[in-house]
Order: sequence, then C-alpha cells, then structure tokens
Amino acid sequence: MAGIKRKSPAANAHSGNKDTSKKAKFEKSALKNTPKPELAVHDGKFVKKAKVKGESGDSIEASTSKDGDAFSVQEGADLTQPGKASTLASLDGCDLATSSREAHAKQKALAKERKAAKPNADIIDRSKKLWEKLRLKSHVEKEERKKLVGELFEIVTGRVKDFVFKHDSVRVIQCAIKYSNMEQRRMIARELKGEFKTLAEGKYSKFLIAKLLEKGDPEIRDIIISEFYGHVRRLINHPEAAWMLDDTYRAVATPEQKSRLLCEWYGPEFSIRGLKPEGTKTTELSAILTESPEKRKPIMDHLETQINQIIQKKLTGFTMLHDAMLQYFLACKAGSTESSDFLGHLKPDATLREGEEADNADLLKNLAFTKSGSRLVSLAFAYGTAKDRKLLLRPYKDTIEMMATDVNAHHVLLAALAVIDDTKLTSKSIFGELLPSNDSLPDKVLNLAGDVRARTILLYPFAAGSKWLLEAHTLERLSELYAIRSATSKKDPDTRLHELARAVEPHLLTAIAARASDFASFSFGLQFMGEVLVGAPEVELDKRKEALTEVAGLAQQILDFTPVAPGPETHDATGKCDLTTHGKNMLKTLVQGGKFDPKTKKVVPVEPPLGFADMFWDQVKDNLIQWATGPGSFVVVGLVEAGGFLRKTEVLNTLNAGRNKLEAAAGPPINDMEKKRGKNSAKPPGKGKGNAGTRILLEKLYSR
Repeated sequence: MAGIKRKSPAANAHSGNKDTSKKAKFEKSALKNTPKPELAVHDGKFVKKAKVKGESGDSIEASTSKDGDAFSVQEGADLTQPGKASTLASLDGCDLATSSREAHAKQKALAKERKAAKPNADIIDRSKKLWEKLRLKSHVEKEERKKLVGELFEIVTGRVKDFVFKHDSVRVIQCAIKYSNMEQRRMIARELKGEFKTLAEGKYSKFLIAKLLEKGDPEIRDIIISEFYGHVRRLINHPEAAWMLDDTYRAVATPEQKSRLLCEWYGPEFSIRGLKPEGTKTTELSAILTESPEKRKPIMDHLETQINQIIQKKLTGFTMLHDAMLQYFLACKAGSTESSDFLGHLKPDATLREGEEADNADLLKNLAFTKSGSRLVSLAFAYGTAKDRKLLLRPYKDTIEMMATDVNAHHVLLAALAVIDDTKLTSKSIFGELLPSNDSLPDKVLNLAGDVRARTILLYPFAAGSKWLLEAHTLERLSELYAIRSATSKKDPDTRLHELARAVEPHLLTAIAARASDFASFSFGLQFMGEVLVGAPEVELDKRKEALTEVAGLAQQILDFTPVAPGPETHDATGKCDLTTHGKNMLKTLVQGGKFDPKTKKVVPVEPPLGFADMFWDQVKDNLIQWATGPGSFVVVGLVEAGGFLRKTEVLNTLNAGRNKLEAAAGPPINDMEKKRGKNSAKPPGKGKGNAGTRILLEKLYSR
C-alpha cells in the first residue's frame, strides 16, 4: 500500500537543495548521535529491530500503521536499492504513532491554556457543557431540562454581552432563549440594549436577534427596532445586517415602525429626525411631497439612488426595496418623463432571444410575491404600452403556477388578464402554463379549482366582478386598474372577457366531463362547475353537452350530500363547506339556463340554450316530491320558471298529485292580519316555519 510523504522529509542528497533552517540542522545532528536500528520487511511492512543494509540515497514514502509498531512501505519499493536505507535510518528508531499522539496532546494542552487565559473562560466552558446537554432534545427529560435552563441562566445573567460576540458562546445564549420563558427573554433583551445594531452586523450574532423576535413580544420588538432608527441606510447596505433588517421590517414591525424605517430612504433629514420633516402629517411620499413641494427633487433623487444601489447588488428580494419602489412610482406624475423612465427600468430588454433571461428577471419575479411589489407590477401593466406588457409578462413564464396560488402574485396575473388587449398572448402565457394538454388536465384543473387563489385566475373570464370569487382587497386592486385601462387599453372589457372565456373553456369542460363527481364533492368545485357551464355557450357544444349530462346524473347525490369521491379539503370564505347551498344554487342556475341579474331582477338566459332543464327532469321526475319538499325546492321552482322548457306541464301535474305533502311541508298559511296580530307561531311538527320554496310551488299550482 502506498504511504504518504512526511511533512519534513530528509534532505535529498541528489537534489542539490539544502535545508539550512535551524530545525533541519537540529534534526541532522540528532540523527548522527542516535543509534540506527535495523528494519525488516514483512508483508509489505517493515518492523523495528530488524537489520536492513543499504547506501544513502533517495527517500521513500512511509506511514505508520494502526498498531503503531509497523510502517507500511510504498508499493514496489525495494529496500535493497541504494538510497533506501538512509531513509529508513532517518526514521531514527522513533515510534511515529507515539510521537504524533504526543504532539497532538501538546497542541491540545496549549490550546486549552490559551482558552483558559481568556476572560470568562471558566463560565463559558461551563455554559457550553450545559448547552451540549440541552441541545440533545430527545434525550433530556422535561424536569431535567428545566433544571439545566435555570442553571444556564444563573451563569449568563449579567454577563450576556460577554457571550454574544463570540461565535461559539453565542450559541449558548440562543439555546437559553429557545427554552426560556418570556420574562427571561426580556431580561436578555434588556441586558443587550444598545448593542442590537452591532449584533445585526455580526455573522453569527444576527441569529440571536431572530431568536428574540420569534415570539413576537412587544417590549422586545420595540427595544430592537428602536435601535435601527437612524441607521437604515448603513444596515440595508451591510452584507449581514441587510437581511435581518428586512426580515424584521417585513414580519415583526408595526405599521408605524415600518413607516419610520422606510422614511429613512427619503434622505438624511429623515434619518436624523427619525420620522419625517417638521410640519408633515404623513409618511406617504406623495403626501410629503404635496406638503413640501420644494423638497421634491432632493428626496426623489436620494430615493432613486438608494433603489439603484440595492438593485445593482442583486438584493432584489427585500420587502423594503419593493415598498420604496412603489412609493417612488406613486409619487411620479402619470405620463411624466419621471414615470416613464422608472417603468423603463422594469422592462426586460426587447432584443433578447427566446429562452434568454433578462438581467432584471429576478427583480420582476421577486416583486410579484410581495404586496407592494405586486401592486407596482400591476400598475406597470396598466400604464404600459402593448409592447411593454408583452415584455413584462415574459419573465413569469416558468413561475405562473406558483404565482396563481400565492396571496400577492395572483394579483399580477389578474392584472395581465384585465388590461392586456392581446388575449391570445395572455391565454397562451397564463392558461397555457396552468393547463396541460395531456391526460393530467382533469387532475390539474381539479386541484386549481380547490385553491382559493388559483380558481380566481381560471374563473376571472366568467365572473370578473363577483364578490364570492374575489376578496375585497382584490376587487379594490382591480378597480384601480380598470380606471387606468380606460385610457391605456383599446379593447372593450366585455369583449376581452369573452375572448378569454372562449380560449380557456374547452379545457375546463373537458376536466368537468371527466371528473364531475369529484368537482361535486366540495363547495369550490360546485361553484366552479356552475360558472363554467354557463360561460361562453357557443364554444365546444359537444363538450358542454357531455359535461351537463354528467352533472345531471349527479343531481340526486348532490341533494343527498353523498359525493361519490372525496374532493380537496377546502372551505369557503366563512370556513364552512356547505354542499347543500352551493349544490342547489348551481343546479338552479343550470336549470334556469342563465344567471340572475340583481339589477333587472331577471334571469339572463345564455344563447344557445343549455338544455339542462330536460336533462334534470329526466333524472328527478321519480323523486320530484322529495325535491319539492326538501332543500332542493328552489331548484324545482327554477325548473317551473325556466324559459324554453317544454315539459313544464308534466312537472306541475306531478306536483299536483302530491299536493298534500307539499302543503304539509309549506306550513300553515300566513296572511297579513295574522302577521300583525303575531299569530304566526303555529308550526307543524318538525317543519319549523315551513319550506319557502314549497310555498311558491303551491302558489303556482293554485294559480293554474
């Protein structure tokens, strides 16, 4: 086996190079005065106290064996050749393994002496032993851990600053914080008061701040953040402190603290005074510039410089940066050179070829996933030209699915759908990435329909203004974009939605036809089917008929709340999964053949007609009385009122045959005189106040 070279090989007599150092001279003199042992080769190794003859010459490579008694010789080495024995002689009878152990022992002893000479060496060593026990989470009982933590706090109390600035001892404090109670955490924070800016700049100590802020205690939060005031410009440009400052700003700071920190991006005056110039009443940049117009140029120049510095460093993920960029853009006048130049920096290079990534692609992607950043990108879509919008959408190609499910990024996709006139571009770039063209399409649509964010992207062309689909802040964001697009977009909004619906509907109908029972198993799925099936009816008539047939076959299961397959575990905005409500609403909409318009108080039928009423009647005619007296009574009302339904007489005749059951379910009659006298408390057993839908059906029977 080949060995390794010694750290200080014997001088080579043939090399012509001489080692004149004191160490080399000392080794040579020692070798001359030491009797040379004889060594013998045995199984590729040579052993002490054996005789080997030879002449001085080139050295050979050798290393100690595990037992410390024998030395392995390089494979192929011939100890009888000239020059080999001198190297063996240079080993000088020493036990190399023993010498190595002694050398390491001396090194450890010296290191121990050096550590012992440092301040607080004893208490740090003691605390590290406690830390070694505490960090073994699964091996320490609760009571023993409590005892160890108490002992650890006895050591560190009053000496926290001595621990936190050393890479090894700071771990002890982090461990103490991990298992401490809130009062112990506050004690540590109070002891470190005045040092948090320095701690944030430390490679290891910055994690201590994260540990302290982890539980969200207001006192600790205020102590730490107050020490960042006046130092934001320095900290945001520091390689270690920048991330800690931004994480604190994003996840911990109160709105007022965020404003104070962000204001320091506006200029030195804000850093010195801590919040804002004298006389201003707000921290919004546009409002500050309105109150002090003479300060517009220095503030905007300073803010632009700060933004460019961070972007040039490729630190584009900072939430503070995104907030600052939004403040800058909102302070620009719409259509001004200042605004156009800023949007120009966001646009990717138009000369890039397909597959090449722009330099600012990371900036655009990071902007999409924060609240301020997504609003900025949405405004860029709204104010941009047709060419600008195409360039802005390009970098998101590989992240469309991730964006669709994100609380902020899905606003960017909605903005693109709302303002881009080229619907072929948005259909290919957004729907083309979300919906595969293979057999996995039904599963993919089912998963997206069960996500509270992603479903808004698929259903936006069908229900752009629905409050049940879009959250309040999303509707507010879209309203802002609608006001802008009236001046920057040429296409009629209804035409744009219709074209988008026609592009995406074939894929959605295919998914519904293949997995209708799964969609019917959860509330979001029922809403999803209802919107898609009354969408753009002139598209894919065969696929629509197939999907409607599948839904009609599930009508009884929807009424009985017995889905044939489990769906995604999702809930509506109230936190409930009410299949009854969503199921009967969907069926009623399909039976009526259109959506109910609250303005005109009428149903707006789609063209060509869906024809679902006939499908539904074929499924429920044997159980019509059950539907008419139960939760599905209003679905039957819709069936009776449906326009173009030619079998209405059959429905009324069947209802008339079961009039007694209808009257029992409807409850006692309530006229105006009884309401005034308060005599409407009579209730049939188990019927409550009666079924309102059943009463409407009885009125229709009486009026025949």
